[in-house]
Amino acid sequence: MPSLLSHATTAILIVAATTTFVYNRLTQETIIAECPPLPPVSPSPQTKEPPPAIPVLQEHSTPPAPLPSLHPSISPSPSIPPSLHPSTKIQVAILLDVSNSMDGLIDQAKAQLWNMVSVLGKARCDGKTPQVELALYEYGRSSNSAQVGYVKQISPFTSDLDEVSRNLFRLTTNGGDEYCGQVMHTSLTDLPWDNGDAHYKVIFIAGNEDFLQGTTPFTKACTIAKQKGVIVNTIYCGDRQQGIREHWNLGAECGRGSFTNINSNARIQDIPTPYDQELIVLNDKLNATYIGYGTLAAEGKSKQEEVDRANYEAHPSVAAKRISVKGKSEVYRNDSWDLVDAHAADTAFLTKLPQSSLPENLKGKSKAELKKYISDLSAKRNNIQKQISEVTAKRENFLAADRANKAGNKEQTLETEIEKILREQAKRYRMEIHQ
Repeated sequence: MPSLLSHATTAILIVAATTTFVYNRLTQETIIAECPPLPPVSPSPQTKEPPPAIPVLQEHSTPPAPLPSLHPSISPSPSIPPSLHPSTKIQVAILLDVSNSMDGLIDQAKAQLWNMVSVLGKARCDGKTPQVELALYEYGRSSNSAQVGYVKQISPFTSDLDEVSRNLFRLTTNGGDEYCGQVMHTSLTDLPWDNGDAHYKVIFIAGNEDFLQGTTPFTKACTIAKQKGVIVNTIYCGDRQQGIREHWNLGAECGRGSFTNINSNARIQDIPTPYDQELIVLNDKLNATYIGYGTLAAEGKSKQEEVDRANYEAHPSVAAKRISVKGKSEVYRNDSWDLVDAHAADTAFLTKLPQSSLPENLKGKSKAELKKYISDLSAKRNNIQKQISEVTAKRENFLAADRANKAGNKEQTLETEIEKILREQAKRYRMEIHQ
């Protein structure tokens, strides 16, 4: 079947640049064109009229109060590691259908998370890495509240990648009604989307069944998305033409994003490489450089190990992708429980840290001794992460050569389509995603 993303350079939507995507209903293609800032989207003459106009929801005039610190004795640090861009974010909300037919989609989501983060970790804006935040919602579960359209937030915006991955692995499917307009609306109004045109803010909604189900029209959600500068990309699990008949292309058109389809039942390809075992050994060495502090120390370390294990049990290639992300200090950070990351984020961190928050083997050490201990551990971690990056590059070259030697088109999966969209849309925000 023809792929929406196989023509020209297709996309999701990334920056305040001048690229727009025009959907041709006759050819089912997305056409890329250079243009001035986009005006409000009007219904295409070939498109059925959308539901009656709905009053536009206004932005909250007062920002939500900040969450309390998880460590009351330690003030939240405003510092940002020098490798991160201080004013640019990539905010991604993933909305997954968890009804009975979506087991394959959930399995792909578990596997694709680290590839998506790896791609985002290669983004550069003015030579620096934008801060990446992910959020996760499920919809279509009958045990969730009917009053909120069977929608549930699984993770708010967070840079805690272990938490997002753990939550993905805990997702299961259960029959219910899939209300796309409702989950879009909920994510757009609940999440703290940043203001400003420099941020790449994007929704990926994946599932099947008719896009128009529920009492909240998708057009209402699209209105809010445009107000907040959020791009909406729709991914239909099944035949492309069926996805169009079930109106999934309309959500992308309305949200100024991209519509594509995937085979949600496709299995992960297992291509062993000479570098897999080396990455596992390096991962064990890397984990040994994480030293917990405060009330979250034990949970943070346990979660890291749990997610390592879950990804490896899911598939060795998934584990390898996770390890490659752990090799990027710009995107894999654990400031809330790890001494090294916390100190990298705020060099004054140690002056605020009470002795009681330290692990037993470090209690009683002077600030100078602690600083040297953390500095030595940081240097060791940086060296291991450098090795992980080098081995990952060799592994990716090996896989690229293997794919080049195999004839036939690559099957469209959640991973392939999200990566294509991210790479194209980031260009709109002066972001470059390197290979």
